[in-house]
Amino acid sequence: MQRVLVVVDMQNDFIDGALGTPEAQAIVPFVKEKIRSFDGKVIFTRDTHQNDYLQTQEGAKLPIPHCINGTQGWEICDELKPFAKDIIDKPTFGSTELVRALERENSKNQISEIELVGLCTDICVISNAMLLKSSLLETEIVVDSTCCAGVTPQSHQNALEAMKMCQINIK
Repeated sequence: MQRVLVVVDMQNDFIDGALGTPEAQAIVPFVKEKIRSFDGKVIFTRDTHQNDYLQTQEGAKLPIPHCINGTQGWEICDELKPFAKDIIDKPTFGSTELVRALERENSKNQISEIELVGLCTDICVISNAMLLKSSLLETEIVVDSTCCAGVTPQSHQNALEAMKMCQINIK
């Protein structure tokens, strides 16, 4: 049985760039310590948009260019970059590629637990947690709330409550 840590979108644009927040900046040391002490496989996700972002459905609803492929904002933050060996680029909130990768991993080495940390609790963390919960039914899905931040503190709390209702364990 193995454990997997999914580090969601710890990118410059979400920390101190186009969509950065003080709460996102505050969790970086906690996420770094979580990764350093984690006994298991670590996978990063990276929000990845193209130059035509503002012409996409997401860009129309969130008209702030961010995480444009190849830019400084798209990069994993410097403090965590040394740990980012396994990265899945995703064009939207939730990653079906992440789900497929973990389904394959589960068929080879039974996964006992998938823990998620990162940004933003109320968008990408919840989306990936829900996809994983609905795809890997008997795998424990955990979110470490001390290593997550939302768009706002209130939306962070709302997302945690929603995940609890869907049998995702919140630390």
